[in-house]
Amino acid sequence: MYKAKYQPVLDLGEKLNIKDGKVEETNDKLKVWGTAANQYEKDLMWNKIKEIGGENPDDIMADIKVEDTSVYAKHTVSSGETLGKIAKHYYGDASKYNAIYQANSDKLKSADLIYPDQELVIPNI
Repeated sequence: MYKAKYQPVLDLGEKLNIKDGKVEETNDKLKVWGTAANQYEKDLMWNKIKEIGGENPDDIMADIKVEDTSVYAKHTVSSGETLGKIAKHYYGDASKYNAIYQANSDKLKSADLIYPDQELVIPNI
């Protein structure tokens, strides 16, 4: 019953390659464990849980750990992207582009010059 309700969460976990994933259904809730690559992926999992079960769901217990806490995420630049668009995607605020620029100043000469296939660190802010 709960597994079917939260199947989109389990599908997302599979898509994100959550490590050591485990799912157990009991009479009163679904229990989910695993390790996300970074905080962004953990946030994606929690957002999906809340989308299905509400802000404080009581029919699921999720213990999602984070493998790499040194960064929020890693991002491979696609054609047409800007640091502002990337900041908007991860932080919900394009004006935070400078945090991404600063975290990648060793590989970026300017906040206006990024190229497809560059891997950028998205810092915790």
